[in-house]
Amino acid sequence: MKGVIKKLDERGFGFIKIEGAKDVFFHANDCSARNFKEMKEGDMVSFETEDSDKGPKAVNVAMDTEM
Repeated sequence: MKGVIKKLDERGFGFIKIEGAKDVFFHANDCSARNFKEMKEGDMVSFETEDSDKGPKAVNVAMDTEM
């Protein structure tokens, strides 16, 4: 899937906006290249989703170079 980073928090988590769907939570540990600190709000990312205790979350989050 692809989306845009809507919100980032210095505590190591953020939310990805997906067109036509609810925002998806992700944690810095879910970034495939471990580059959370390089990400900015508005960046395009690709990711997969998996279920968690609090609903779906993004995993394998990576910066998307195709914009």
